[in-house]
Amino acid sequence: MTTVRNDVFKLGDKFATLLGDEVAVGQAAPEFTSVVTGWGTVNPLQESKGKVIILSAVPSLDTDTCDRETRRFNEEAAKLGDDIIIYTISTDFPMAQKRWCGAAGVDKVKVVSDVIDADFGLKYGILIKERRYLRRSVFIVGRDGKLTYVKYLPTLGEEPNYDEVINAAKEALK
Repeated sequence: MTTVRNDVFKLGDKFATLLGDEVAVGQAAPEFTSVVTGWGTVNPLQESKGKVIILSAVPSLDTDTCDRETRRFNEEAAKLGDDIIIYTISTDFPMAQKRWCGAAGVDKVKVVSDVIDADFGLKYGILIKERRYLRRSVFIVGRDGKLTYVKYLPTLGEEPNYDEVINAAKEALK
């Protein structure tokens, strides 16, 4: 049974329905499957096992805030080295993600889609039922597979504190 919460997050002046349970620092990061270009599936946590993983959830790459966030994380990823992997996850179709990444020059962040089953959105408690897209949030998974950082942004238009996220990821390397 999926948890339903409708008193946590607002779209405009009305509460939205969030599906799934929120996650917390210290718990094992829930495994999830996403789709990539060509509709293949990937499990980002398995694919990047043993590394520090930043999971950046955005509603759609075709919005100004998501565009800025993903471009910024791409810039940061270029400076981080191979032990920190950044994923951006949205419910955009994989071919739209590929087109956007090509146009934006995003090549360091791994972009995956939660469009089919919303597996990530449900397991991390960020699927917005009314829009079927993800609440903006950032999660960091340590080398041991446990969550070391969890940030649910209060509004869709608010960007994460990039310095805080990058510093938390570097701290998780230790």
